[in-house]
Amino acid sequence: MKRLLPVVLLCFFVSLSHAQTQHSGWGAVFYTIKLGKRTDLFGDVQFRSGDNFSQMQTLLLRGGLQYKFKPNLMATAGYAYILPRRTVNGISGYGEEHRLWQQLIYLQTAGAIAIQHRIRLEQRFISRSVIDGESLRNEGNIFSNRFRYFVRGIQPLISQKPFVKGPYAALQNEIMLQFGDKSGVNGRVFDQNRLYIAFGYRFSKRFDLEAGYMNQYVRGHGNAFTNNHIGQLAGYLRR
Repeated sequence: MKRLLPVVLLCFFVSLSHAQTQHSGWGAVFYTIKLGKRTDLFGDVQFRSGDNFSQMQTLLLRGGLQYKFKPNLMATAGYAYILPRRTVNGISGYGEEHRLWQQLIYLQTAGAIAIQHRIRLEQRFISRSVIDGESLRNEGNIFSNRFRYFVRGIQPLISQKPFVKGPYAALQNEIMLQFGDKSGVNGRVFDQNRLYIAFGYRFSKRFDLEAGYMNQYVRGHGNAFTNNHIGQLAGYLRR
């Protein structure tokens, strides 16, 4: 974990800048289902609450087809459907986002630590919400490109090789950058950063369950920033 600390600590101190503060809860299931010798179905389902756990803020459904070049190198392409809640001039409602995505995952080890590196590209079709009376109406789409780099380390808390069952600690960070035409989003390259620390239990080679804290630092329009403190419960399924 020592090799990851300089990167994630730098991102954490950046997130301490002045920003609007929120508190929310996220629940997620990440899955990998074997289809063939080199192919898998890969994806996740996520539910995210609003500030102070007030309502459903976001529903995310994502899936893709994964191909393994090597046991530690794989590529995936897929589609995601996102249902986010947004507010325009005090009127709230749900919009839609359709997202195409491609990613490359590289796995490595450092002693007992399992490290995952992930590079993901996204083509986002974000619905444009306009006020219609006392509600929001979705009219047309905004297109945006995003680059994401994710690194995650898992440290078993017991001595076991290979690690197939028992408690572990996880540390991860993900930075998201926008490119191309950014005028429809926040107009900036930097979109957000997510720093996460968790403790979990591996019940078998097929299932992990973990709970942790995430700091999500998001740049909005102009000089608006949001610092979101998140409690997350996540399950990892491998079939």
